[in-house]
Amino acid sequence: MDENARRNTALADHLRSLRTDRELTLQELAQTSGVSRATLSRIENGEVSPTAETLGRLASAFGLPLSQLLAPLEPEFPPLLRRAEQGSWTDPGGGFTRRSVSPPASGLKLEMIECEIGPNQRISYERPAVPAHEHHLVLLAGALTLTVDGERYELRPGDCLRYRLFGASTFETGDEPARYLIALA
Repeated sequence: MDENARRNTALADHLRSLRTDRELTLQELAQTSGVSRATLSRIENGEVSPTAETLGRLASAFGLPLSQLLAPLEPEFPPLLRRAEQGSWTDPGGGFTRRSVSPPASGLKLEMIECEIGPNQRISYERPAVPAHEHHLVLLAGALTLTVDGERYELRPGDCLRYRLFGASTFETGDEPARYLIALA
């Protein structure tokens, strides 16, 4: 089994476990998350990989940070984490890549993630996985329009936006990709 297939199977198994541990049926999770029952079934069976937006909906439904949904894809957290050891996830649509620079560990509250969104992409999340979660986003390259709880921000390289997320958010790029670091506390 190749690495992508192994990662997809690990994610599928983890998502199924999260649902069954909470004694939720596929239909109940579909109603809570807004993701169709058929799509949930295909994800849990490893037939498809979820998009970034789908993972955002599932994180909200489970009340977990996105990193906890992707936890089986992340390596153990040693004191020094070399770039080659940092876990990453790519949206199957090809427009979004997420790399855990400092994966979360029990007892640690800060998580740092590097993300890249391809050109002319729009990723929307209906609600936060964890309401009032603190975010600090610094744009490294490109341009990014971030809408947080109805407020629109135009970011350029070096700009930092910090916020607590209570509602919907949208990440939009123009003609070039955007790369940023986000710290979650």
